[in-house]
Amino acid sequence: MSVIYNFSPRRGRRWLSAWALLALIFGTGLGLSACGGGGDTDTTAADSGSGEVVVALTDAEGDFATYTVDVVSLTLTKANGVVVETLPLNTRVDFAQYTEMTEFLTAATIPSGIYVKGSLVLDYSNADIWVENAAGDAVQVDTLVDTDGTPLTTLAVSVRLEGRNQLPIAPGIPAHLTLDFDLKASNTVSFDAQGVPSATVEPFLLAEVEAEHNKTHRLRGPLKQVDVAASKFQVYMRPFRHRIAEHQRHFGVLNVFTDNETVYEIDGINYQGEAGLAALELTQQFTGVIVIGDIHRQPRRFRATQVYAGSSVPGGDLDVVKGSVMARSGNTLTVRGATLQRTDGSAIFNDAVTVQLADSTTVSKQLSMEPAASSDISIGQRVAVFGTLTNTDIDALELDAANGHVRMELSSVHGSRAAALVDAQFPFVVNVTSINGRNADLYDFTGSGTDAVNDADPASYEINTGVLDVSAIVTGTPVAVRGHVTAFGRAPADFDAWTVVDLSAISSP
Repeated sequence: MSVIYNFSPRRGRRWLSAWALLALIFGTGLGLSACGGGGDTDTTAADSGSGEVVVALTDAEGDFATYTVDVVSLTLTKANGVVVETLPLNTRVDFAQYTEMTEFLTAATIPSGIYVKGSLVLDYSNADIWVENAAGDAVQVDTLVDTDGTPLTTLAVSVRLEGRNQLPIAPGIPAHLTLDFDLKASNTVSFDAQGVPSATVEPFLLAEVEAEHNKTHRLRGPLKQVDVAASKFQVYMRPFRHRIAEHQRHFGVLNVFTDNETVYEIDGINYQGEAGLAALELTQQFTGVIVIGDIHRQPRRFRATQVYAGSSVPGGDLDVVKGSVMARSGNTLTVRGATLQRTDGSAIFNDAVTVQLADSTTVSKQLSMEPAASSDISIGQRVAVFGTLTNTDIDALELDAANGHVRMELSSVHGSRAAALVDAQFPFVVNVTSINGRNADLYDFTGSGTDAVNDADPASYEINTGVLDVSAIVTGTPVAVRGHVTAFGRAPADFDAWTVVDLSAISSP
């Protein structure tokens, strides 16, 4: 169901969230098992003197097109000085991709006690960082230094957990720790006279126990088992870009609960409710799964709203490009801000990839059971395109999706409410500044309307708000809208909203 959200005034923060709960509570709630090896072996808390900490990473939107570094250590320190490492493997993370959700990272058994510090070690040796220039184009940052001007290798950042932000792990005392990794505060980017960027990095971390606002969560890994009768399934945690395969060391096991509202895409086919869980049960163990959902507290559990499995998960038999459609000519899409994931598990960021569609390309729409076709994909739509890379030249990457699949994912529009024409069919109009984090002026809306006169105009972008109550949002109010772009050649409206966010109460970082 679509709703209007009013965000708390903590804009611009980068969130790294950790759930520290007892094994007993997880056994009856989230159902987490601590880190173990590959295959079907799980480890759990050995006795009542231990509990489990579940760590999740996230970020918030900013000016970085990609910010990919290696997280090599994540530790918690007890009041008596004992340091506990919670990360079983080095993990490559693109923080810029986690602007609207949190990724489950690891579940680790840790001793009971009071924890007074959290620490991260980031390795910049193979960092892949791109930032937008004044024209809105993404350019790579090759020069990365610390505050002394020394080229970066590894950086450690920590935060004290003091006073009410101490983290207790003890029987009967569940705790929720939020570590705030702020990319904007941690990075100073400058451009020289030739427009070449450099960045000075001073990692900045904050902490809050029992945070009031949690983001949507994402879980990734191979399927362990399905229990249709209990409306749940289990996933071995293999976060971010770790290879999904049998006998790979996993980061823990998580129970996922489902209901009649849960939507599924399995091997490109859509399901909902019990039919989807039944279809998931028919897949093989260790099938790749991605789950998007929410933490529910009464009772405490992770509930899925979206489930993707099989060939619908990147890392299978097809290459995958994820980004925003900047222009369309016939069956040719220009996708920018693109992350390309190859079938061999490698991933690269490139600011432009050409995608070739065909009538045979299958299409689905995130959070929707409605049928879709390749002709529906329009300008500004965020997409995940499964296909075959036919041109590997880094300056002319091209993906053929003729025998592939496109998933139209939720897109984000930012701007301010503008005045609408009298008796307009769609009176909620936005003066758009950015779409999916990219300058609105970069998009070529040619062909998006029923005719040239009706092509989308970012200065007067018409939103179909459906049953959403937007009466309290006055002209000039800054807003964020999430949903899907109207099908190509069918505007107006230009955009179908799932949520509308009033940003007027949100302060600058």
